[in-house]
Amino acid sequence: MKGMDLLALQNGSDVRGVAVKTENGQPVNLTQEAVVPIAAAFARWLKRRLGKDALRVAVGRDSRISGPSIARWATQGLSAEGICCTDFGLASTPAMFMCTVLGSHPFDGAVMITASHLPYPRNGLKFFTSEGGLESSDIKAILTEAQKITFSNGQDSPVPATQDFMSEYAAHLAHLICDGVQAEDFAHPLKGLHIVVDAGNGAGGFFAEKVLAPLGADISGSRYLEPDGMFPNHIPNPEDKTAMASIRQAVLQEKADLGIIFDTDVDRAGAVLPSGEELNRNRLIALMSAILLRDHPGTAIVTDSVTSTGLAQFITEAGGVHHRFKRGYRNVINEAIRLNREGTDCQLAMETSGHGALKENYFMDDGAYLMVKLLIELGRGHKLDAMIATLREPAESKEVRLPLLGKDFKADGTAVLERLAQNVATLPGASVAPDNREGIRVNLDASHGDGWFLLRLSLHDPLMPLNFESDSQGGVRMIAQAVYHLLQQETAILDLAPLQSIL
Repeated sequence: MKGMDLLALQNGSDVRGVAVKTENGQPVNLTQEAVVPIAAAFARWLKRRLGKDALRVAVGRDSRISGPSIARWATQGLSAEGICCTDFGLASTPAMFMCTVLGSHPFDGAVMITASHLPYPRNGLKFFTSEGGLESSDIKAILTEAQKITFSNGQDSPVPATQDFMSEYAAHLAHLICDGVQAEDFAHPLKGLHIVVDAGNGAGGFFAEKVLAPLGADISGSRYLEPDGMFPNHIPNPEDKTAMASIRQAVLQEKADLGIIFDTDVDRAGAVLPSGEELNRNRLIALMSAILLRDHPGTAIVTDSVTSTGLAQFITEAGGVHHRFKRGYRNVINEAIRLNREGTDCQLAMETSGHGALKENYFMDDGAYLMVKLLIELGRGHKLDAMIATLREPAESKEVRLPLLGKDFKADGTAVLERLAQNVATLPGASVAPDNREGIRVNLDASHGDGWFLLRLSLHDPLMPLNFESDSQGGVRMIAQAVYHLLQQETAILDLAPLQSIL
């Protein structure tokens, strides 16, 4: 597309941009002139990948206000390349993948229109085949080709067929729960359980209405199940404090057996126990690990780099192998796939953000599927809190982001990490973690805060995220002091102000 830099829309393995004009907001760049060529380029890419021309592609979207328009534009681009399109309407990201593997006549590909938990003006596109989501290199190739496609607004597009695939997907999840619980009343395995859902006005409301209620659960007190692309109540995001406070309040108010919260497109989830304790980050990974290690003794569990020392200990004591890897859900998933390919059984890849992918579920990160696993345990009469009772949690944890000041931030960040590794060797009571696979993770004894820190380089931005964790009250501040001592010579290229703010 002449005059537009479509490559600037790449965000790792997704396409992301601004779709709605707001006062004092960023310029809109996810326009019809961008989306039509991108969808057409995906069609060409898919034809080459599958080696055939007659293809069926499904298009779905989350609840964002820009979704219907972008869906029409995506259909226009696909149809221009001879693709037979089906409009799913409101859908979840995992469901869009599942349409390529479920049923007697799966789709050849799928397009999901979403920007996950980002504010309502943003939107984006995710692409799927039966092999899963596309890789970053695939997105780059598609955007490069789209740049060469001439946009034509005058061409009529055939009206796509429509399909209520979310009902099929919900029935699939419900069957998994029935089959997993094996209740005496087989069709109602959740009878007697009170479960509240907070969908944040995203795409997750179906889970309460089409999965939980038909299985016998009491869903009264559930919140914000109605789609509303302005997200008037809170951002749908299990990592957001306001969102978690909302589902926690619902659980306590209703005296529910479990609270479930999804992000906008349902590829992430969190939960709340009857006590009001949040079940996310390390706690959710621990629970999923406990479930899978019971059924697959000795399996490896791949996590991102900021998981806690206590989680690593929990997985090891449960008989598993903790494989700490890089941040980024695609990184974690791809590492799990690699381990399996090379002969190491790995059943779970999970990030602290709530992205969790299981080998038994095509390694697709699916928040609804994670909740299915928890509901099977509840239906069997198991207490979720008891399953992670031995998880040792940190007394304190924190993350700050340090801006890099130079023009070549990747080179500068790499140099900072190299010098930091050298400086750590001169600090008594500090040692580089042996399972370090991203940036540099340093363990510190009680004299320096009784915990660890991890400094890494952001993949896309001129930033160095810095994570701390301490097993002692006041330990994070002590660790911050140690890190500041180690980095104080880097002020010409690294802004230490965020670190100084917690000293």
